[in-house]
Amino acid sequence: MGDVFAGGKIHFETLGCKLNQIESEALARAFSDSGFSVDLESVTASVAENFETILCIINTCTVTSKAEQKARRLIRLLLEKFPQAAIVVTGCYAELEYAAIEAIDSRLAVIRGSRKDILAKLPALFLDFLRKESRNPQDIARFVRALSATKNENQSKIAPQFLLYTDTFQTHSRASIKIQDGCNNACAYCRIHLARGKSVSLDVKSVLERVQQLEKAGQHEVVFTGVNLSQYRGELDGRKADFAELFEILLKNTSHIAFRISSFYPEHITERLCEILKNPRVRPSFHLSIQSGSDKILRSMRRAYVADDVYRAVRLLRQAKENPFIACDIIAGFPDESEEDFAATKKMCEDLRFAWIHAFPFSPRPGTPAFSMTPKIPERIKGERVAWLMDCAKRGKIAYIEEMIGKEVDAIVENSRSDRLLLKNATRIHAVTENFLHAEIPVSVSDRVKPGDLIRIKMGKPLAEQIFAGGEQELSAELISVLG
Repeated sequence: MGDVFAGGKIHFETLGCKLNQIESEALARAFSDSGFSVDLESVTASVAENFETILCIINTCTVTSKAEQKARRLIRLLLEKFPQAAIVVTGCYAELEYAAIEAIDSRLAVIRGSRKDILAKLPALFLDFLRKESRNPQDIARFVRALSATKNENQSKIAPQFLLYTDTFQTHSRASIKIQDGCNNACAYCRIHLARGKSVSLDVKSVLERVQQLEKAGQHEVVFTGVNLSQYRGELDGRKADFAELFEILLKNTSHIAFRISSFYPEHITERLCEILKNPRVRPSFHLSIQSGSDKILRSMRRAYVADDVYRAVRLLRQAKENPFIACDIIAGFPDESEEDFAATKKMCEDLRFAWIHAFPFSPRPGTPAFSMTPKIPERIKGERVAWLMDCAKRGKIAYIEEMIGKEVDAIVENSRSDRLLLKNATRIHAVTENFLHAEIPVSVSDRVKPGDLIRIKMGKPLAEQIFAGGEQELSAELISVLG
């Protein structure tokens, strides 16, 4: 590899969704394969020696104004903490606000979220640059800006959105594959379709090849992710296959790897899909993008379903799986959301007994119709509604775990730095269960458990204090056996 970059380290920061995490892992793998040292720990927890870091890469999010504020704070923090490094900013926020970001500092360069082709080539091109040029951060930033301005010359048959892929994961115990990107909807509050464009899908053959590669590598589970998985339409023999057909093909052409769905829209939970979901290799955890229980608000949001569709989707999922973990997203305080509208949301949450609720206050996003909608809901009322939803979420998770006490389930041992230290000390492990709960399990040296192992556990009591405090671990459990 040459001495010119000896000791050079690439630091990664990832904000926002699972898609960003997958892309960061894939890019880190590519840099590592090119001979660089990579650091995926957040700067607030990293023990990396900053003078060794020559490049920082931030994968940003634009889903809320707070996400953008966090990105700007992080950019400034990295400029301060890594004085010898250039900073590359990519992702959705970088797509929409690239000029404003590059204006912050001469050490900054933006690779817009739509230029995944450049990101995929960056490790090799950066290595070549370092061999011939300098380590000066301003020079590196100019090189990346020039690279970003080049024409897209992607020669791959795979769309640029899917070029960043890896079969190994440094910070996750479970593999993930992005099979869809973009969105054909134009929800009134959302900027994601502006940042990521129209829906595109990875072709069926490529999805199958990647899943088979993961299975051969010993992965026990793969999570399918996308901006809107309901819009998956993958190329198959000159036609388009939907998500249900893709799942049928994957189950038929693999033997033991399990599948998890990251998120789905309620109107696309059909009887046909649920027949496929009954397969024991499909994990019993589901996340529905709901946003409101009020039909009036759903219309105002420009969602393509009504509250009855949500009730039907939950009923079908519970018919397909025994006591599945069902979570949802809710936005509180959308413009003109009355007490009656929020009461409909509260009723839905209580009726459907969600095991978790991701609650967000409405965030007006520039460039969206909802930005100028009135009447605005006061921040105080938004906060009160989010607080109710979060309390409901925590009570719902505790109730769900209590229903599962004594049940035996499969789980995968986690792979974070702290968990590897726990395993080394042989006191306890953390694992993610098949129904997406985070379990704390006592172990001994003789158990010989390692990160990524598939284990069988007996579920115990909820860790209520940790759940209410926002802790990572949610229940105690007992190790029954190590499956591999």
